Amino acid sequence: MSANTAANKSTVRRFRKIALLEGISFILLVFIAMPLKYWADFPLAVKYVGWAHGVLFIAYVFSLIQCWTEYSWKFGRVLLFFFASLLPFAPFVVEKRLKAEAN
Repeated sequence: MSANTAANKSTVRRFRKIALLEGISFILLVFIAMPLKYWADFPLAVKYVGWAHGVLFIAYVFSLIQCWTEYSWKFGRVLLFFFASLLPFAPFVVEKRLKAEAN
């Protein structure tokens, strides 16, 4: 395996991990932190989980762009993966799809 191939695999592996973490943070934000804010009067949950989710979302987008340039992904695929980051459970589908492609 060449060094370039290994680097590409590590790029997509990192993107898969970020997609998984971003999906988890989104679920925590929507289904745990927001109810805590509005039903239990605990706004700090949204502050901290929202901050973590924001950082992971930015990492997701940067990692997606990196994969796009390194793998020459089609624009439609990149757009689909970007929109997947906006839906609570879709990043898990992205991670599973990329894992299947790697095998």
